[in-house]
Amino acid sequence: MSTSGLKAIAPVPTAADFLDIVLSKTQRKTPTVIHKNFKISRIRNFYMRKVKFTQDTFDEKLGAILSEFPLLDDLHPFLASLMNVLYDKNHYKLALGQLRTCRHLIDQVAKDYVRLLKFGDSLYRCKQLKRAALGRMATIMRRQKDPLAYLEQVRQHISRLPAIDPNTRTLLICGYPNVGKSSFINKVTRADVDVQPYAFTTKSLFIGHLDYKYLRWQVIDTPGILDHPLEEMNTIEMQSITALAHLKSCVLYFMDLSEQCGYTVEAQCKLFHSIKPLFNGKPTMLVINKIDVTRLEDLTPENRALVQEIIDTEDVQCVQVSCYSDEGVMDLKNKACDALLAHRVDSKLKGTKINSVINRIHVAQPKARDDVVRAPFIPDVVKERKKYDRDDPDRKKLLRDTELEEGGAGVFNINIKQDYILANPEWKMDIMPEIMNGKNVADFIDPDIAEKLEALEREEEKLEADGFYDSDEDIFDSEDEREAVEAKEALGHKIHSQNVKKAMKNQSRLPRTAGLRTLSELTTELKKAGYDPSSIEARAGIIAKAQGAKRKRAEADMDVDMEDGDASEGEEGDWMDVDGEEQTPNKRVKSNSGAVVAKHPRAPKSNRQFAGMGNEQQASKAVKLRNLSQRERNRLAKAGEADRVIQTKMPKHLFAGKRKAGKTNRR
Repeated sequence: MSTSGLKAIAPVPTAADFLDIVLSKTQRKTPTVIHKNFKISRIRNFYMRKVKFTQDTFDEKLGAILSEFPLLDDLHPFLASLMNVLYDKNHYKLALGQLRTCRHLIDQVAKDYVRLLKFGDSLYRCKQLKRAALGRMATIMRRQKDPLAYLEQVRQHISRLPAIDPNTRTLLICGYPNVGKSSFINKVTRADVDVQPYAFTTKSLFIGHLDYKYLRWQVIDTPGILDHPLEEMNTIEMQSITALAHLKSCVLYFMDLSEQCGYTVEAQCKLFHSIKPLFNGKPTMLVINKIDVTRLEDLTPENRALVQEIIDTEDVQCVQVSCYSDEGVMDLKNKACDALLAHRVDSKLKGTKINSVINRIHVAQPKARDDVVRAPFIPDVVKERKKYDRDDPDRKKLLRDTELEEGGAGVFNINIKQDYILANPEWKMDIMPEIMNGKNVADFIDPDIAEKLEALEREEEKLEADGFYDSDEDIFDSEDEREAVEAKEALGHKIHSQNVKKAMKNQSRLPRTAGLRTLSELTTELKKAGYDPSSIEARAGIIAKAQGAKRKRAEADMDVDMEDGDASEGEEGDWMDVDGEEQTPNKRVKSNSGAVVAKHPRAPKSNRQFAGMGNEQQASKAVKLRNLSQRERNRLAKAGEADRVIQTKMPKHLFAGKRKAGKTNRR
């Protein structure tokens, strides 16, 4: 399991929260209604179920915690040592052990009380046994307050640990505090480690990633180590020692020869020798940092001898860098990665796996067929080819130059035809036919359209220059149009409309004011304009006669109504058309208020209330039956059958308590 696997641990509740979760789940998921007159077997089952469910919930929750927290024996040695440094191995194991014991005790309590509940002789006794069982379980759980709190702290800290993969390619940076380790990791990776001018700025392991030779590398920045015995080292230093001891990596030991870190060169050399056993079997780089201040050559002979002793050690390479001026930083990265790759290949070759692979690999080596030296041949054309020079006036013309000459980006359009490969290069710029609906578009294009348009524009300009459009007189297309306009002016017709088109479509052609003229005025004006108004006069005479006859009939009807205005209600049957017979326009109807009014000529021919009925008795009977059927709805203040209705106020399945698992027929 890697540190990324440790991050998926769910939060650990406190003891009180744990109890709330389990007991509320028991209440929600088990039946809640029981009566003393139920069969005793049913009462026992009810309370046994409660106890068993509580035990199962405790078991499930505690099991989840125990399975998510890793066992130190199953972890990679690096992660196991890191957890031992950070959380104390014994304390961690003790906390998990207490939770295991707690789970076992709860199981035992549940088993004992279920056995007792089987012999419960009343609801009261069963209930008391259930209370005792849940109470004992709760007491056991409350005692786990400290282990749960400790494990939650561990979980929170684990989730903040960097995701270190112990098996991948790793560069490990170590050294005294403040020698420039964090500055280097910030330069070569995307990590952002805090850099300050005082010791122990880095208090835990930081990780960054880089790519080299298309491979993913992790770079680990360790906290600074002081030169004192292992048992005196604090938690911060022990993290570095753990990483050095267990990670297969390339070790970069940083030294500050300028002594700005606050530690002498002699002390830094001593620390190297004291932790040198941890470097065994790992490629090691001695990194002399801050060369912008002090280089290796600037040291005193005594200090130089101490450093040289380290450089002369087997498997140690020396690189000088300055994280301030970036000098040698990339060179150090490349050398360290190459050294680790070479070391990994060597270790694989020394192992036993290589034997099973190498016999399947054949490396072919070409053999020379004679002694003739065949030097590589480069054609003279290639040798003589002139390098492109932007400022040379005779340089080869690029497509970009053509683009700039022809208007630049957005205006220039690349000519695709110039790259066509045809039998005859002259064909490249031929106009290709564009076919639309099976016909060549070019056949329908007037070739002289541009010249004709130009000639028309010149003619228009000439007419405008000669003052052809300056006169105020209207220009008419025909004689008829001229006459129509003159007639319109003679009538004095003025149309003021914002939207003439709409007005002509939806309204009368003349406005209302224009229609308020007598016939004699109209004929006089038309005669003045030179038109013959005889047909209009004849048509007006016919309309006037028809209107006069209509008016006489209406007056006669009004006289009849005035004479019969005191007719009694008893006479209603004589003139009311009940059976839907056709009524004459002169008949009268009685309004709802009882007043007799003249019937309109366009009134309906029959009373729609009695549609489909044989007579008035049938209609009244139908109304009575309708009212009778609506009485119940009216009593409940319902508008109609479509109203929302609740047939039963208390559906049994909602109010009959919780059901046991079984049939649902009564729904």
